[in-house]
Amino acid sequence: MKLRTKLWLLLVVSTAMSMVLFGYSSVWIGKAVNKGYALFQLNPLAQSIVDSIEDGPEFGEDTLKRILDNAHEEHPAIRWLWLNDQGQSIYDTAGLNPTLSFKDLAVLMQQTPQRFLTDDDVHILTPATRDGQSYFLLLSIPASEMKQGEVYFMVRTYKSLLTLVVPIILSFSLPFLLAIWLFTSINKRIRKLNHALNQLNIQSDSPVVQLVDSSKDELGQLTQHYNSMAHRIRSQFAEIQQFESKRKLLLSNLSHDLRTPLTTMLGCAEMIRTGNYKDQQELQGRAKIILQRCRYMDKLLDQMLDISRQDADDLTIRLAEHNLSEIVRKIAVEYIMILDGDQVHLDVEAPDEDIHLLVDASLIERALRNILDNAIRYGKDGRYLGIQLTADEHSVNIIVQDRGKGIPAEHHAYIFDRFYRVDSGRKGEGLGIGLAIVKDIVEAHQGSVEMSSIPNVETVFRISLPRLNLPQ
Repeated sequence: MKLRTKLWLLLVVSTAMSMVLFGYSSVWIGKAVNKGYALFQLNPLAQSIVDSIEDGPEFGEDTLKRILDNAHEEHPAIRWLWLNDQGQSIYDTAGLNPTLSFKDLAVLMQQTPQRFLTDDDVHILTPATRDGQSYFLLLSIPASEMKQGEVYFMVRTYKSLLTLVVPIILSFSLPFLLAIWLFTSINKRIRKLNHALNQLNIQSDSPVVQLVDSSKDELGQLTQHYNSMAHRIRSQFAEIQQFESKRKLLLSNLSHDLRTPLTTMLGCAEMIRTGNYKDQQELQGRAKIILQRCRYMDKLLDQMLDISRQDADDLTIRLAEHNLSEIVRKIAVEYIMILDGDQVHLDVEAPDEDIHLLVDASLIERALRNILDNAIRYGKDGRYLGIQLTADEHSVNIIVQDRGKGIPAEHHAYIFDRFYRVDSGRKGEGLGIGLAIVKDIVEAHQGSVEMSSIPNVETVFRISLPRLNLPQ
């Protein structure tokens, strides 16, 4: 489809959509912001009360009181007053029971509907007949309870409708024609640039097409950038080819790992954006899913960085004295929030005495989070997650337990190998280096990490760190 055709379609469709959007947005914003009773609601509301009284099987003071009190409970801002044909009050929901003469009623109804635009109370008088006798229902409502703005127009004939439609069409036509003129000139310049790009062949020795555009706008600047870019592209082609081969390899490894969480996040975000959720609990649940998927994708990026560091043998630790008990407690608090609503019991055990150790706190936290994430991902079905911190005179142990499906015995020897996954069911759940990173971090601290698993009974990861570096 040509650009000009697209432009015509865009302008026509956007004009129609803008009018529809104006109508719907006006109604929606009016309902959300311009709250209160509308003028057209009051007469039908009063008439519905009169009909219920006229059509009721019984008519008496108790029946009248019950109907008007129910109406007042449903619309507490409205005062309901039932009058006989002499203007005497039979029942008043305000309890005042005044007697109103014809003059009084005329004053109340004077300058209606202009009264809707003032701060005076609004009154609606509705006649009624019961048992051959005439009555009146007087509805009174403060101006503060009315909508702050209302716009109405009435059309008696189609001819009168033209007086509204024609000015709208004319007002939209001027910017429409100006846009056509502007985009036609822009389209000519874009075609020139497009032709030059079609002639560009980065593998050819033919001369590069030079464009001349003296304009100082964005297209003129783009033309100048094209002239300089065309020369740079040819000189960088060989380097780009090398980068492209590496990029394809990286994308092929990461595409599946990123597609699933991204699709989930997009679905949840679209639901939140459109408000298509049942209640606040479902909204919080969708937000939690987005948060979890974001953390997972952030973890993938960290793993990519870790891969590059492992390739460069660049795992550097910075030892300092840290309160290991506080680190474990802090991480446990984070995972309490992560597990909120998942019906997983988190059991944390630590000695009363704080345990201090020379460690790289950020690396130890990463190792512990990797193990906890692994336990949650594959052991959540067991509804249990345990974190235990123990210490003796030689070592400090961090133990993570779950009661999920576990790891079969034939995989135990390879579980800490790089890129190793137990089964295809774990496909798309990371790059397979989480536990390998744990092993590298622990060994960099001169410690060890072990795993034991009985499927569907208990899976235990134990990190042991030596206390040789503890201050005396």
